[in-house]
Amino acid sequence: MKKLVFVTNNNHKLAEAKAILNNKVEICSLKDIACFDEIAETGSTLNENAEIKANYIFERFNCDTFADDTGLEVDALNGAPGVYSARYAGEDGNATKNIEKLLKELKGEKNRKAQFRTVIALIENGKKHFFEGKIEGKIIEKQKGNGGFGYDSVFIPDGYDKTFAELAPEVKNSISHRAKAMQLLVDYFNNKEK
Repeated sequence: MKKLVFVTNNNHKLAEAKAILNNKVEICSLKDIACFDEIAETGSTLNENAEIKANYIFERFNCDTFADDTGLEVDALNGAPGVYSARYAGEDGNATKNIEKLLKELKGEKNRKAQFRTVIALIENGKKHFFEGKIEGKIIEKQKGNGGFGYDSVFIPDGYDKTFAELAPEVKNSISHRAKAMQLLVDYFNNKEK
């Protein structure tokens, strides 16, 4: 089975990725390779941030690796918070404060359209590949649900009447932006085997 290091310290993301990939690829965490470094995301796009993280691990540990970066892009905010989604309300990456800031900025706004977008950078045998997934939806006015993480409690995907935080994890993991990007990653490996 293909073995990849997923460049994340986020246990929610790691669990989600393992559930989505469902044993098609063996995923190792940064902890598994004894990497406890904080990797600065200094890029100005999701692609750049994903690539920075993947490069960091590939160059230091010489192993096949992938990293992702995800942004919530809100129409009425000209695509913000976007690449700054995790640190929208400050560098500490506090999800509660990020949501409070988002809802405050959208107060009274009729256009609540938004999309989540994930970009995965894969480095395999020194070659880079990018995969992108996105899902459109809207931002609601109050948080709903206890599941998920990040902005999940205020995002309702198109075609649903529940937030990501209210949907069962297996439902979210079958439709989400990350699921779509991960599926492209799986398709890439499946096509190589043919």
